[in-house]
Amino acid sequence: MGAGASAEEKHSRELEKKLKEDAEKDARTVKLLLLGAGESGKSTIVKQMKIIHQDGYSLEECLEFIAIIYSNTLQSMLAIVRAMTTLNIQYGDTARQDDARKLLHLSDTIEEGTMPKELSEIIGRLWKDSGIQACFDRASEYQLNDSAG
Repeated sequence: MGAGASAEEKHSRELEKKLKEDAEKDARTVKLLLLGAGESGKSTIVKQMKIIHQDGYSLEECLEFIAIIYSNTLQSMLAIVRAMTTLNIQYGDTARQDDARKLLHLSDTIEEGTMPKELSEIIGRLWKDSGIQACFDRASEYQLNDSAG
């Protein structure tokens, strides 16, 4: 019976030690509540803190951002193309109207988070267009994500 009691005591001491370690770790943990409107930079602050205080991102984490970047690029160009009509801005090169139509079509058919070569080339040509640039300069007049700038 004495051996059973010492095993229980040992287990109890281990639990107490673990609880004490957890409490000390929790006391050192800084909790931060970030409040703000949409697109105000809350996620950006968290990402910057990770870069500064946690040795940045691993290769795997960086690769995960590729799909997000592709999606943001496509969504931003779609917003600009749609705003061209709303703001009555003409394309600098009329051939870009065909590119805009192709962009709208491809955006409905591609897999989310991918950037086929054809789509990349269309976005590149559109971005170089003077009309698109004029529309981008007026981004405050329509909804364009901050990531587009």
